[in-house]
Amino acid sequence: MHPHEDENGHRRPAAMNRREFVVSGVVTGALAVAGTAIPRRAGAAVSAGSPAPQPWTTPDDFPLAEITIDRLQQAMQSGQYTARSIAEQYLARIDALDQRGPTVNAVIELNPDALAIADALDAERKAKGPRGPMHGIPVLIKDNVATADKMQSTAGSLALVGGTPPRDAHIVERLRAAGAVIIGKTNLSEWANYRSTHSCSGWSGRGGQTRNPYALDRNPSGSSSGSAVATASNFCTASVGTETDGSIVSPSSVSSLVGLKPTVGLLSRAGIVPISQSQDTAGPICRTVRDAAILLSAMTGVDPRDPATAGSRGKSATDYTTFLDPSALKGTRIGVARGHFFGFNRGLDKAVEDAIDVMRHEGAIIVDPADLATVGQYDDAEGEVLLYEFKAGLNHYLSELGPSAQVHTLADVIAFNDSHHDAELRYFAQELMQQAQAKGPLTTPAYVAARAKCVKLSRTMGIDKTMDQHRLDAIVMPTGAPAWPIDLVDGDGSVPGAASSTTPAAVAGYPSITVPAGFVFGLPVGMSFIGRAYSEGLLLRLAYAYEQLATMRQPPAFHATAEVTMNGRPK
Repeated sequence: MHPHEDENGHRRPAAMNRREFVVSGVVTGALAVAGTAIPRRAGAAVSAGSPAPQPWTTPDDFPLAEITIDRLQQAMQSGQYTARSIAEQYLARIDALDQRGPTVNAVIELNPDALAIADALDAERKAKGPRGPMHGIPVLIKDNVATADKMQSTAGSLALVGGTPPRDAHIVERLRAAGAVIIGKTNLSEWANYRSTHSCSGWSGRGGQTRNPYALDRNPSGSSSGSAVATASNFCTASVGTETDGSIVSPSSVSSLVGLKPTVGLLSRAGIVPISQSQDTAGPICRTVRDAAILLSAMTGVDPRDPATAGSRGKSATDYTTFLDPSALKGTRIGVARGHFFGFNRGLDKAVEDAIDVMRHEGAIIVDPADLATVGQYDDAEGEVLLYEFKAGLNHYLSELGPSAQVHTLADVIAFNDSHHDAELRYFAQELMQQAQAKGPLTTPAYVAARAKCVKLSRTMGIDKTMDQHRLDAIVMPTGAPAWPIDLVDGDGSVPGAASSTTPAAVAGYPSITVPAGFVFGLPVGMSFIGRAYSEGLLLRLAYAYEQLATMRQPPAFHATAEVTMNGRPK
């Protein structure tokens, strides 16, 4: 996340800019770094300057299209499918659509052991029964999440190629223990988009540019670009993203998905390439709210490697599906954060207004407006906090990589990028990294003051005050604008400004969930629910109840571009 765009990819004043976890990149058949060849999957190469792929109609006979976790479990229980046959079908779809056909470029690497893992899980199911709802379920995870296996863990950067994480990230350990089949890793905005104020979401030096599956010349947002595009394109049952400020919910919104950013500390960040110890979290990206609840349940847990998880003890759930209730909206008090987040896109406003009407008609008590008065007042402080925390966190993460790693400090990364200019710096620079490198330790008074300001204005005087004042269960607002055109010349900064709805929950460390709210000119948009710390169960319940009333998700058709009318506007 980063200071020049909001989480919708829209430009705002420098003080309001942030760079989330996003990816935009150019596919390069094979990469050679420091003498090490890094093979990618075979398939058509796409350069940054190439035209968008031609129109593509996805095969309508894909048997797993839009299938849910529950349905897959039923199919494995009945013998219709096995974990292996399910994984094979997803891998075949990735082969047909990711590097060929529409060439969405969402998957940065496949797991060579995926089918062997699936076979072992099939044998275990036959002998002992399933471990739980994730047993045999194919999952893709973002490439900034470490796996101690045959796959790379690079955050999209060539600098991390060859480095060996000491062990799986904690959430990966949890997924494996739950029986998930990790079939590969997804492209992202390099370094979770914390490198430059001029970057293009969805690009990484290693992975290239990810494309939005609803209009291939449009941005997938980020930084969890590949995770969202892969899930929307039915390359997996569900995926894992990470967020500092908008990097789960924003790409989910522009791909008609459910994206959940948990409370900071509900999921361990150990083994995840960091930006901010106070804002980073992983979370589920799914096609339904129930699937998000299942995936979240599999990843939670206290981890001694991440002290922040101690705060979740006694506040998390082992099964978040128990919160789901289709009648949950009746009598619920929902506030509308209208003042800062509406009025930037007429189509988006209408979609969210219609969603609010649906909830009102279902018996929700709509408090409108219920504005967050401090929005925008802590943007400078957030930017300062991220610079300090990025340097401290990244230096710690890199110090734990094995001797094969090419870099061990942030200073090493900066030097690597300079020496590999054509591969890493050809479209945008690394001024955020340079600014972070100039910062001192986390005991610096400027950092301490900035973090205190963020906590006070986002929590005490922000979300908490608004919810107390209006006795709210949750607050809703548009997640973000429709996807903007990919622009490697001017980056996301070429997009007109709009306020970011992701920042209040991100800075507070509180949970948020986005659900599909409809389409604007054929491009998906979402609506977000935010709440207090550890209110994931309540937010899932409200999002689920809304989803049952207004099923807005539609799978992508991989159009080459958004259709236009005679006056040049998208149709």
